[in-house]
Amino acid sequence: MSSAPLVAPPSSGGFVFENVRRNALLERNGLKGPTARKTGTTIAGIVFKDGIILGADTRATEDTIVADKNCSKIHFIAPNIYCCGAGTAADTEMTTQMISSNLELHRLSTGKEVRVVTANRMLKQMLFRYQGYVGAALVLGGVDINGPHLYSIYPHGSTNKLPYCTMGSGSLAAMSVFEDRYKQDMEEEDAKKLVRDAIAAGIFNDLGSGTNIDLCVIKKGKVDYLRPYDEANVKGVRQGDYSYKRGTTAVLTKMVTPLSLDVIDTTVEVMEVS
Repeated sequence: MSSAPLVAPPSSGGFVFENVRRNALLERNGLKGPTARKTGTTIAGIVFKDGIILGADTRATEDTIVADKNCSKIHFIAPNIYCCGAGTAADTEMTTQMISSNLELHRLSTGKEVRVVTANRMLKQMLFRYQGYVGAALVLGGVDINGPHLYSIYPHGSTNKLPYCTMGSGSLAAMSVFEDRYKQDMEEEDAKKLVRDAIAAGIFNDLGSGTNIDLCVIKKGKVDYLRPYDEANVKGVRQGDYSYKRGTTAVLTKMVTPLSLDVIDTTVEVMEVS
């Protein structure tokens, strides 16, 4: 007769959900777990007459703090495919890098240009495997032997093939611009201005989006990565002088506390580095 093992077997890979029931019990007893942080981004893409145009803002936030004003959110996937990322910055970076690496191996193995539908399938299968715990909302665009293709990919792994799409916290404002002005077979300059205005709508109507507007124009055999294409939020000039002379504010009380310190001998050791 064999007894149950005292130690749980090691995980074979992926996320481990062994603490879900424990966390639920702790919450019932009054211990509230940490809540998800709000992320902010506006990304968009459209199909125009000669290819694909992707657009993104450049603000990276850390809760209520602007962590980076010039973050690159349009990621390289293959020479003919690029991908905009919204959500958790680390997740979008690593997800696109891993799929880009796998697609390069696929290209070397087959000797053929990577198709956009292949990148879409690999991205959606990876995200579905993690059930939304990898916070990557993507807009994938590229041009292959079958023409231009644009996909929206949600963190849980669902995808849509669309003529235009938006993602991120500023997506509703950007989508309103597309719904109003998008036409089939647009010229390149008109399409670039449309994507620019859609991203700007997200920047000015969403606190999580801001600063510059990046565009990526993908055509057959050619990619133009315009960074930045436009600066939506230009920093203003301070109007007043806020320097005051010493003594402007009266000192009401002043107290100096002497510190008694014992100086001891110190030595510095050089750290070995490989």
